[in-house]
Amino acid sequence: MAPAPAFAVQPLLPVLVSAIGALLIAGTGERRANLREFWSVAAGVLQLVFVGWMIPDVLAGRTPECVLARILPGVELAFRVDALGLLFALGASALWIATSFYSIGYMRSLAEHAQTRYFACFALALSATMGVAFSANLFTLFLFYEALTLATYPLVAHKETPEARAGARKYVIYLLGAAKAFLLAAIVLTYNVAGTLEFHKGGIFPASALSAEPVFLSVVFALFLFGFAKNAVMPLHSWLPAAMVAPTPVSALLHAVAVVKTGVFSTLRVFLFVFGPEAMRLLGVDNLALAVAAVTILVGSLLALGQNNLKARLAFSTVSQLSYIVMGAALLTPSGIVGGIAHVTNHAVSKITLFLCAGSIYVSTHKEDVSQLSGLAKQMPWTMAAFTLATLSLVGIPPASGFISKWYLAVGSVERGSVWPLAVLLISSLLSAAYLIPIVYRAYFEEPPDAAEHSVVEVPWMVVPLVLTALVSVLLGLYPNPVLTLARSALP
Repeated sequence: MAPAPAFAVQPLLPVLVSAIGALLIAGTGERRANLREFWSVAAGVLQLVFVGWMIPDVLAGRTPECVLARILPGVELAFRVDALGLLFALGASALWIATSFYSIGYMRSLAEHAQTRYFACFALALSATMGVAFSANLFTLFLFYEALTLATYPLVAHKETPEARAGARKYVIYLLGAAKAFLLAAIVLTYNVAGTLEFHKGGIFPASALSAEPVFLSVVFALFLFGFAKNAVMPLHSWLPAAMVAPTPVSALLHAVAVVKTGVFSTLRVFLFVFGPEAMRLLGVDNLALAVAAVTILVGSLLALGQNNLKARLAFSTVSQLSYIVMGAALLTPSGIVGGIAHVTNHAVSKITLFLCAGSIYVSTHKEDVSQLSGLAKQMPWTMAAFTLATLSLVGIPPASGFISKWYLAVGSVERGSVWPLAVLLISSLLSAAYLIPIVYRAYFEEPPDAAEHSVVEVPWMVVPLVLTALVSVLLGLYPNPVLTLARSALP
């Protein structure tokens, strides 16, 4: 029997630091706002430091691991760091810092209520996200996946209006409901067949089970695909537009940093570390995943095209863009998988920029609809410049980072020998241009409806983070190797 791995505290620290930060934020309260917000920023910085501390280990091929409790043979509360989890954690922790500064400007400018609850729940959400990123098995992942839903519920319902409560109710019913009805069943069935829930490169199902029970395991795969409803594949996607009632920084958290990325990250874990490419190919479930992803990509883009509300348009864009990640992994080719994994980071940086821009526009002008944005670039030059750079990335125009993802996805389609995924990518890129570029055109080339409209002031606390994230989206396009190196390290 192999000796147990040495207990490594590194995977635990990012989870703990934001949880402790949440306690400090809650303990500080409303009266000492500066100190409360200091705890939020400090926790984010420390979390990024702890995550970055593990980069040399992972690049050297080591996997720091800690086991906190053994429930059953093969069922443990355990954390392990690998390239896939590290890449996800780096993106989430870095963007939390930007969102923290942005939130300070947003919440103070609008004099929002319950700011202590807001910042505390934000920190808890990032703690749960780190737990998902560094989960060593399906049991641990499930616990933190559910914790993330519960931590973000108060954020979605933050405004406490009837509309906010309805959106939050739909949010929690969809996510908890899918997890209980589909995901929990898939995990129990997986344990009964494989005898373990540990993640393993290439999959955990024995060959005998794959040959003896192909239909049964295909059903288990479908339960996983739809059970991780945070991945927003259709038809379990409508919670995401409903959650747009939340404050804009929360929308950025939902659509770029934590919630939806936890959904697609967990889906990648199942594809690559529970089933594995060979098992998916043998069972034929890659075709199911590709079909679901293709429908979601195209229909999500078409729905985005019909939205006048800016946040709603970006929400349906997220529905579409997330399935690029699902499609990349389902291609089962090296380039496709790398493109899908890289898009986790590239989309996060680009989409958070767009949502931060939407919030900046709302705070400065109280405008929410695309039809109201004519001539806005003259009034908000920094915000619209950042919006334009992020638009280039989502459409897939070089040198922005989205081009890198789509290039690898396209090469992956060619490697697979399938034309139709490539066609889906091309059509969706045209649709992305159709629903994003007109916003940029309106802002730069149309005159505002009221030439005497009062002057607009951009809020520095909000503008600096969104400009930085926009520049990062270009930087990752010019220098993609750090992301691609970790993505390749996650290949089976």
